[in-house]
Amino acid sequence: MLKQSGWAVGLSMGLALGFVGGCASGTEDSAAGSAQGAKVAVNAAAPTAPRPRPPISPTVYKVPVVNSPVAGAEDALVTLVEFSDYECPFCARGNTTVKQLQERYGDRLRVVMKHHPLAMHPRARPAALAALAAGEQGKFWEMHEVLFANARALGEDDLERHARGVGLDIARWNRDRADPRLAERVQQDEALALKLGATGTPAFFVNGRFISGAQPLEVFSSVVDEELAKAEALVKTGVRPAEVYARTIAAGKEEAVSAASAQKELPTQQVEVGNAPSRGAADAPVTVVAFSDFECPFCARAVPTLKALEQEYAGKIRVAFKHQPLAQHPNAQPAAAASMAAHEQGKFWEFHDLLFANQRKLDRASLETYAKELGLDMNRFKASLDSRKHDAHITADASEAMRVGATGTPTFFINGRPVVGARPIDQFRNIINDELRKAGK
Repeated sequence: MLKQSGWAVGLSMGLALGFVGGCASGTEDSAAGSAQGAKVAVNAAAPTAPRPRPPISPTVYKVPVVNSPVAGAEDALVTLVEFSDYECPFCARGNTTVKQLQERYGDRLRVVMKHHPLAMHPRARPAALAALAAGEQGKFWEMHEVLFANARALGEDDLERHARGVGLDIARWNRDRADPRLAERVQQDEALALKLGATGTPAFFVNGRFISGAQPLEVFSSVVDEELAKAEALVKTGVRPAEVYARTIAAGKEEAVSAASAQKELPTQQVEVGNAPSRGAADAPVTVVAFSDFECPFCARAVPTLKALEQEYAGKIRVAFKHQPLAQHPNAQPAAAASMAAHEQGKFWEFHDLLFANQRKLDRASLETYAKELGLDMNRFKASLDSRKHDAHITADASEAMRVGATGTPTFFINGRPVVGARPIDQFRNIINDELRKAGK
């Protein structure tokens, strides 16, 4: 959403930073893997052409290291701060890349871990507390690795088993993970992530420069190399290595850019429709991809606009829906899963409309009521929800949103051209008309 306080803070720092290029990131790979049908490339003259890596802006953000687990020397010339979630598969992939970086750069790289458990991952917060409690016994990084290696085994019994496996005093570990002090550390990390515009996971800051998502090793290496060169130049001027990070971020930005700035700087993207629910002809000259959240009032406000556009441009427009349940909306994730369960029975858009019309009633009982109203097979609907079979699809959508810079809701891409927020209908019309002119329609 477009409020900064209490909603989507810093709608899109990443957009202004330019990290959202056309590179096939780790998140995109997963989305592709979950798609059963052919991918439809929006705004792609040559969909099979190789994409360049995402450009990373030189903009520096002030990312403090204090009160966080650190691996590496204090005098390392490059500091990588990671915001991560132990239940997030893309974070696990990002962790593999971080380990490769540590091997490549040795004592020149320091890694800092900050916690950003997303609402869609119910065991991410307990896992974060488990890791911090292990840290009280000097075993944070050992527990950190075990948790990422066992992302699907984070129940209470699993966590205790992992704690025993790394050799912890279990009684002390249980006391520590219940300590409000550790919960406060997680909350501070979350608040910092939102302030910096890192609303999804994983998010990285390399000497203050933002990299979103599980990008390829080469993307990280290119930024680390650039920062090493800058750091070495500083050291030659007399700056002590241990002071390089503080000096580098001293004049950095303390929070994400505004929504207005993000709107201006967000580049055209290639956005895949894939197996997203859509309506309208697949060969329509204009495709609108919406990244949305069923609990977001601004998303609901945009629904009539899209319907009006579909009527006005009948036969010329296709609309696709992608999920982006924000962490601050606890019912957005189950609502997204329920909409996909309805999609299995050919009723996505009808369910979509009911959800947006009843945003304050998105609990499980209400979701089942809407399913009954639409005449869905209830046994099949309930089984779909209970199995959590659509979690991977939803996570892939949310990760793609981060890749293309849609860090707030709603965000739309019209043949890849962005519209951020519930904007006036004329803003959509202007872009649609321009795209139709290009297509000779």
